Amino acid sequence: MKRKIILSLILLLFVSVMNAQEKQNLKVLYVGGNNSDWEESTPEKIQERHNAFVTYLKDYFTEVSYIKANEYKPEISAGYDVTILDGTLPQVQPAIWRKHPSGEEKYFNRRSPLTEDYSYPTILIGESAERNTRAIGCKIDWYCLCLDANAYGMNLEHQIFKGPFKTEITLSSQPVPEGAKQYEALYRTGGLPEMVDMWKVQTKGYMTDKGFKVGLVSRPAGFLDSPETEIISGGVSQKSADAIAIGRHANFFFWGFSASPAYMTDEAKDVFANAVVYTSTLKGERIIARRYYDRAATKKYAHEKMALVSEEGYKAVVEDGKKSFERNAQIKRDALAKKEKGETLNRIEEAYLKMNLPDSYTPPTKAEYIKKQVRMKGMDFGESFKSYHKYMEENYPYFYGAEMFYNLIIDEDVKSLKCANSDKKLLDKAITLLEKGKTAEDVAKAQRILDRYTLCTFEKPEQWRNWYETYKDKLFFTEAGGFVFLVNDKDPEVPGNNYKEKKLYLAFRDMEIGETSHAEPVKVAAKHITIDGGRQYLIVKMKIEEGYHVYATAGNEHPFVPCKVDIELPAGYKIESEMEMPASDFYANDGTTIYKGEAKFVLPIIGDDKEGIKVNVEYQCCDANICMAPVKTVIEVPSVKIK
Repeated sequence: MKRKIILSLILLLFVSVMNAQEKQNLKVLYVGGNNSDWEESTPEKIQERHNAFVTYLKDYFTEVSYIKANEYKPEISAGYDVTILDGTLPQVQPAIWRKHPSGEEKYFNRRSPLTEDYSYPTILIGESAERNTRAIGCKIDWYCLCLDANAYGMNLEHQIFKGPFKTEITLSSQPVPEGAKQYEALYRTGGLPEMVDMWKVQTKGYMTDKGFKVGLVSRPAGFLDSPETEIISGGVSQKSADAIAIGRHANFFFWGFSASPAYMTDEAKDVFANAVVYTSTLKGERIIARRYYDRAATKKYAHEKMALVSEEGYKAVVEDGKKSFERNAQIKRDALAKKEKGETLNRIEEAYLKMNLPDSYTPPTKAEYIKKQVRMKGMDFGESFKSYHKYMEENYPYFYGAEMFYNLIIDEDVKSLKCANSDKKLLDKAITLLEKGKTAEDVAKAQRILDRYTLCTFEKPEQWRNWYETYKDKLFFTEAGGFVFLVNDKDPEVPGNNYKEKKLYLAFRDMEIGETSHAEPVKVAAKHITIDGGRQYLIVKMKIEEGYHVYATAGNEHPFVPCKVDIELPAGYKIESEMEMPASDFYANDGTTIYKGEAKFVLPIIGDDKEGIKVNVEYQCCDANICMAPVKTVIEVPSVKIK
């Protein structure tokens, strides 16, 4: 009897374990790579990776489908609970360089078919993350393609380490990675322990297995400054200890490790399966804070600069410079000795023989070192590290980065109000200046601040005040997302969260179009612009004198000539989607409508060409008494050349 009870208990325990590991009722789509994704891969190796993923996923989930990346379209994901992107999707546009209005060159990432309204639960594996999502402002960027096989700094309380699939996490104490040590030595970010607990994710890694696929880590700076993000784990890489190996931005779950299930540890297989289940709960999540410019500085950069521009930083650079010189000199001496013996030199040795090395190492003076590190126009701190630190600390609350290339500037407008740019009280002060400003400069300053630190497009002080009072308790400040205040709300229609709307608004507002008059009641201008993520637009603005109108449409009962905007694109361009038309006003019951005040036309385009773009505009303008003759005008718009 006792034996039967024991056997029954064992059977019950076995059944319980089996039930705990039952397949999850999820539809999973695996999007695999193409042969062009990894230069070192062969079609056979890529197919082997695809097979490993599909076979593995079928062990955990009830329905698994597979397509190649070049067959994928975003709407396909609507039919699945989770999409796993493991390949580079077809590119809508290559990576491009553009000129910022300041004259500074600005890099835009390549563009995949994913758009900013994409909200399907998606896992991004390794380098596919940056290639597929950076142009839509996902914070999962390309910090370094240097992630190896082990994780550390894990948040083991996260759901992916808990279930539904039972996990066992085996930790071993290992030395802190050399990359993290070097970063700490350079920037002195607070000290690292000698040993850390590590978790083995892969059975192979590029550091020990030559030619093995390398994983990706993302930048930690500013990653957590918006509510729709989380960092789950770091990993062994050449970057800082806080570089992100596993994390999430909105509906995108990032698994930076590179191995297919064929080279995952059994523990990692269970954790990845849990990550699939966790990702399925992210349906409808949306990116709020968008990091379009991964090279734009956050205020963390100020801390790093202060660590470098210090007595300790100077001594470390001098010491490294001396070691580097001695190493180079020795390699050159050894190469010269080999040559004199008639021995064959390798490519590196030949290059060292051509180097014009000085006879001895001359370290930079402190003044030279500070000047080189600081690079601030008109600023001279001499040999005083203390003066530089005082300057940085006093101005820290007013530093602004946004679209600048690894650069911070002091916002003098904000400084004059003695309020940190990250404090939402700044918006209150600026709106108050709009409402009660005693001078035109007060009002202009307020407008500059609101333009810079929000995505709102309001024209009247009362609109600004209403928005602020409505959403002030939900506002947060994001540096990575462009040094702006956003509303913690995933509704895409919430006012103040639309990057595209703000950029187009400013582009139209700042267009030089001239003044209208009774003699010339209509003015038209056009411009080619590139905004966040490399999106290009041809924008046309029509300004109409008060009391006049232009026909948008003409019904059967009226002979009016409706407005027509026709774009002639050179061979290097194509239209991406239909022209966005302005709203028109009712005129007559037969369907005739009119434009008054301003009419704005937006045509999304893609391309690059040395030739300009021609804009043909036709319209008929009338007032309450007369209708003028139809007008046809041609505007030559210079093309913005891609480097």
